[in-house]
Amino acid sequence: EAKVLVLGATFKENVTDIRNSKVADVVNNLKEYHLNVHVSDPLADSEELHHEYGFGLTANIDADYDAVVITVPHHQFKAFDDAYFASITKSGAIIADLKGMYRGKISSRKYWSF
Repeated sequence: EAKVLVLGATFKENVTDIRNSKVADVVNNLKEYHLNVHVSDPLADSEELHHEYGFGLTANIDADYDAVVITVPHHQFKAFDDAYFASITKSGAIIADLKGMYRGKISSRKYWSF
């Protein structure tokens, strides 16, 4: 079972509001493919997410992710760099950056953005 980390769960960057968050759709779509999905967001409330969408936040970011999906470009994520993503992913992992936050900054893993 592949392991995927989703970074960001709120409605938009730098807010705590999860109402109308489309990230729940992303998480549920990934789960339909029987992926082991972990969600991390420094601003979202895990209990509120679980109540509204049926999933909570992972307490700790592991290593050996097969993919990372950056859905919400919180300012807390700006400190993450190529070395950070290399440290939490398997070689050959995919970094899917939905907002282009790391465009031109990831070289150690496969990078995709719109």
